[in-house]
Amino acid sequence: MNQKTIADIRKHFKTETDLLTIKTIYNVYIQQENNEIYHEARTRFAMLEQEQQELFFINFKKVLGGKIGSKLFEVRFQRPSEEEVNETQQILYDGLHAEDEETWEAYMKEIVTKMTEHIQYEKDVVVTFIRGQYNKPTKRHSEESEVAERDEVYTTPFILCSINQTMQPKRTLTFDFVEKAFKSTFIEDPIINVTSPLGGFLFPSFTDNAADVNHIVYAAGKVNKPDFHFIEQVLEGEEFMTAVEDKVVFEEIVKSVAGEELDTRTIASVYDEIQAMMEVAAEDDAADSIPMLDTKEVARVLKAGGIHDVDVDDVERAFRNVIEDETYEMQASHVVPSYATKSIKIETKVANIAISPQDLRYVRQVRVDGRRCLLIEVEEDTTIEGFTLPLEEL
Repeated sequence: MNQKTIADIRKHFKTETDLLTIKTIYNVYIQQENNEIYHEARTRFAMLEQEQQELFFINFKKVLGGKIGSKLFEVRFQRPSEEEVNETQQILYDGLHAEDEETWEAYMKEIVTKMTEHIQYEKDVVVTFIRGQYNKPTKRHSEESEVAERDEVYTTPFILCSINQTMQPKRTLTFDFVEKAFKSTFIEDPIINVTSPLGGFLFPSFTDNAADVNHIVYAAGKVNKPDFHFIEQVLEGEEFMTAVEDKVVFEEIVKSVAGEELDTRTIASVYDEIQAMMEVAAEDDAADSIPMLDTKEVARVLKAGGIHDVDVDDVERAFRNVIEDETYEMQASHVVPSYATKSIKIETKVANIAISPQDLRYVRQVRVDGRRCLLIEVEEDTTIEGFTLPLEEL
C-alpha cells in the first residue's frame, strides 16, 4: 500500500463525499483497573449527530496520518504452517464479509478480547471500529467532473480500528453571568482524546486497487515507535523494519562496500539516483507498488553515484554481513532524506546547519592552514545581521 492511496482515503473522511461511506460504528470502553469491557455500543454511523461524525473523522484521519515506514506499517500476517490459519486474519476476514451488523460486532468483540488478554493500558481506553467502503474511480478526472463520470469505480470494503486514551477533565474557574459570581466547576465525564490515538489498524491493505487480505496496515501512536507486542500478540503480524532501521541498514551496507569515508558529491549523487526511482514510480498512476532497493538496485545506484569499483557480488556480501539476508529489500523512501525540506542536519560545536539532499554537493570538509573547516559553496553574497561578509581568498 503506498502513500498516495493512504492520502486519498484520509481526504474522504468527511460528510460530503460519495467515494467513502461508513456503515456502522462500534465503540468499546475498557477500564484500566480491571482491563475489562465497561460499556459497548453499536450504531449506524449516519445516525450520529454531525458534530460527533466530524470528531470521529478527525480521529480516523489521525490514525492514518504519517508516513509509511515511520508511523504506518504494512504488516504481513504470520503463517504458523500451511494447515493452520492466522486467527486474527480469519476474524477480520469473516467480519469484513459478515452479512449482518450483529455478526460483524461479534467478530470485532473477539479482537477486543485479544486486546484485553495481551495488552495492559495505563488509562481507560476507547476502542472504535468502523465498517465502511472505499470507492476509487477507474479513471482520473478533474475536480469539475460530473458525478456520472464516477460510475466505474474500484470498490473495497474495509475495517478501521482506532484506540484512544481517556483523560480526566481539569477543574476550571468560570464566571456565572446570571448569578454574577465566580465558580469552580468540575466535570466527572472522562474526555476521549480523539486527536492523539494510541494506535489502530486498517484491514485489508490495498495493492493495485485490489484488496490484499494477507496484509494489514498498522498505525503506531508515535513516529518510529510501533508497539511490537500489540502487532505480534493481537494482530499476529510478522516482524518488520522501521524507516529508521532501514536507513541504518543502508548506511552500513554502503560503508561495507565503499568504506567509511565518502565525499558529499558522491552521497548527493546516490541520493539523486534513489530519488529519481521514487519520482518515476510516483508518475505512474497505474502502479501501486513501492520502489524497493535489493542487492541489484543498491549496486546500480552506487555505481551511478560515482562508486564505480562495486558489483552485485560485493553488495550481496554486504547484505549478508549487515543483515544476514541477501534477499532483503529496503523501501527507497526510507533511505533518502526528504527532498522537499532541508532535511540533512550538519552539527558542529560552532554551528548547526540544515541543507537539502540535492545541495549536499556544495558542502565540503577542507583543511586550511592546518585547521579543519567546513566549506559551503554559495552563489550570492552572504549577509549576517544586516552586514555583507567580505570575500576572502584562501
